[in-house]
Amino acid sequence: MERVIVINSDVFGKGDRELGEKLMGAFLKKIWIRKEKPEAIIFYNSGVKLTAKGSTVLDALNGLSDLGVDLLACGTCIDYYGLKDEMMIGRVSNMEEISSMMMDAKSVITV
Repeated sequence: MERVIVINSDVFGKGDRELGEKLMGAFLKKIWIRKEKPEAIIFYNSGVKLTAKGSTVLDALNGLSDLGVDLLACGTCIDYYGLKDEMMIGRVSNMEEISSMMMDAKSVITV
């Protein structure tokens, strides 16, 4: 696997929450329109909220998924936040697959 993006928060960066939400949306949209795509995007901790109902980035995630980007959400995190029935995009994974994917990737980008 060439490139994996890891998203561990529902906002981009630390600081103002509203700004972080806008930045996350802009980041994912820019990844969506790039010629080179990651093979996978892994969501864990509060990052899994981006895959659930009410997320403001579902358009970009749907676009990425349609282009073949594998979207994985940490199952433990999904359960922790009570999002099992709220997931709108991606698939539930586990730490075994997530850690293997991160270790095997040539490049891991953490957001």
